[in-house]
Amino acid sequence: MDARTMLDQFCRAVERRDGAGLARLFTEDGVYHDVFYGAFTGRTRVAELIDDWFYRTARDFRWDMHRPVSDGTNLYAYYTFSYVSLMPEAAGKRVGFEGVAMMTLRDGQIAEYREVGNVGPGFVEMGFAPARIAKILAKEGAELKRRPEWRRHLD
Repeated sequence: MDARTMLDQFCRAVERRDGAGLARLFTEDGVYHDVFYGAFTGRTRVAELIDDWFYRTARDFRWDMHRPVSDGTNLYAYYTFSYVSLMPEAAGKRVGFEGVAMMTLRDGQIAEYREVGNVGPGFVEMGFAPARIAKILAKEGAELKRRPEWRRHLD
């Protein structure tokens, strides 16, 4: 499957609340590292992320991937992502984010999905208090420091 087809299937599965459909794009041991909810490993957990976690606090998802680049082992794409929030602070407001999806591919499937998301503007749109935003961003910063790519930057 080519990169554009894979990305389109990925986005449409999320929009349809089709966790099983998204999970089929992953290897059996594939990992989805979500910027909000953390790591979900294996197809069952990836499906749960979409069917339960995503739709617990939001509805009417829209997700588009733009300008994909792949060498056959790695796939990157700029994305735009929005949903109608069910969080009390947002009162049914559509909020949006942008980011970069970074995927490691194995045998034509996603072995690992990571993302870097520009979450600040979305949190402000949702009406999150500054202290809550700071707490979320501190958690994300701590996660970055656990990654092997950051080891040299911590000395």
